[in-house]
Amino acid sequence: MIPLPPKKAKLSAFSLLLSLYTLLAFHLPFFRHAASCMEGGFNSVMLAVLGLVLLVGLNYLFYYLMVFCFRAVGRWIVAFTLVGDAIMLYFVNGYQVLVTDEMMGNVWRTQYSEASGFFSWAFVLYVLLLGVLPSVYVIRRKLDYGSWKRFLGQAGISLAAVLAVVFGNMKNWPWIDRNSTELGALLMPWSYIVNSIRYFDGERKKNIKEIPMPDPSSVSGTKDVCVLMIGESARRDHYSLYGYPRETNPYTSRDSVVALVADASATYTAAGVRAILEPFEARELHEILPNYLQRAGVDVSWRTSNWGEPPVHTEKYYRIQDLREKYPEQDGRYDGILLAGLQEELQKSEADKIFVVIHGYTNHGPAYNTNYPPEFEVFTPVCNTVEMSKASPGELNNAYDNSLVYTDYLMHSVIEMLRALPDRRGCVLFVSDHGESLGENNLYMHGVPFSMAPREQIEIPFVVWTSAPDLKVKPLEKVGQHHVFHSVLRFFGIDSPAFDEEKCIFAKNVCHEKKS
Repeated sequence: MIPLPPKKAKLSAFSLLLSLYTLLAFHLPFFRHAASCMEGGFNSVMLAVLGLVLLVGLNYLFYYLMVFCFRAVGRWIVAFTLVGDAIMLYFVNGYQVLVTDEMMGNVWRTQYSEASGFFSWAFVLYVLLLGVLPSVYVIRRKLDYGSWKRFLGQAGISLAAVLAVVFGNMKNWPWIDRNSTELGALLMPWSYIVNSIRYFDGERKKNIKEIPMPDPSSVSGTKDVCVLMIGESARRDHYSLYGYPRETNPYTSRDSVVALVADASATYTAAGVRAILEPFEARELHEILPNYLQRAGVDVSWRTSNWGEPPVHTEKYYRIQDLREKYPEQDGRYDGILLAGLQEELQKSEADKIFVVIHGYTNHGPAYNTNYPPEFEVFTPVCNTVEMSKASPGELNNAYDNSLVYTDYLMHSVIEMLRALPDRRGCVLFVSDHGESLGENNLYMHGVPFSMAPREQIEIPFVVWTSAPDLKVKPLEKVGQHHVFHSVLRFFGIDSPAFDEEKCIFAKNVCHEKKS
């Protein structure tokens, strides 16, 4: 155990020490970013000094209030924030992320299988040295809490100092406002505490009730099957279908596919998947595509190795673990398991209309090299570390491009399944939830707030295949994720007040025999 002085420390000194430690250990990225935004001169120096005073004052007040008011429980809360600070600093330094409400949404939705991909010895050292060790001090240090009179005096002085800094610096409020998103996202522990609250409050408000779409007015009598493949972190400029010099689409390039230029509506999975499934962008949650189709009589199934989708109302909902148990002879380590038994399922269905969603994970970092079978390691050598900022750019791109080749193979495999159903009109749509950064501008993966996100995280592939000769793709300059809902309605021959011609990729001259 760490030896501690036997004499009790005053709570004020204890809180000041913790505040200074938090400033020095966790706020270098904050001041580095602030310095990059400053114009120099005396005013910049004053801004830096006032920032130091503000951070020390805020954290001092937080620690003092927590420990005095809640005693042992308060110590544990402070200890948890120190561990949280260490974890967030690891991601800020290692992946250049900003701790926004969107990023905290990613954190709270992340499952162990994804989170474990980020573990490394550097992560362990961050947590142990910067989080756990000072937490032991916080929990074990003997304290003189003092009287209520001293508490009120200390709290009043620190609050007055914070307010004096804020209101004495009014001329710099415009500068602070311009840079508030980035700077606020680097304040520990305030960034992840406040943005976690913002995320859960936003989820509560927007998902209170799914707003139903108008009932379909008619459905064609043709026998159709459509497979929507929702990609994960696939970026358009690494697709050879769009001109990338490497052959990352060796399979679908022979399948007569159409590659449309598209942008994502978000840079994180939940919002990207929702945009693919919803009819239009809105704060409220409207009835999503699979639910609407099922209500129209379509046979709907969902297969996923991922997460983050809105509630899907179908009994045929298969998680990757379900498919592993059902098909133990298949290799369950990769997204190929999502196709297990699909051919038989399509052949056995007696419904006129079949809609399948395959939500994969293959192109998600940081360990791209673990997301595809060895035979798809076309580009070598590959990056095999989760610390992407320390990886060779060439090896990182090799691993990512290999994952795209495997994704291409999966789409080709689905196309082959639909070709084997000559009595049905077939359609396959591949749309990614968002793009991916691979070190450009020192950014990695995704999740940067959309308003400031680089193009690598926004530009996505939107690839279409159909066996129906009557189904022509419009020569559109650019499409978006909301085009999926309306395009699928047209493919199935579903007339609906919810349909929007401007958000449909298929031309009007689609011949469907309507049911009487």
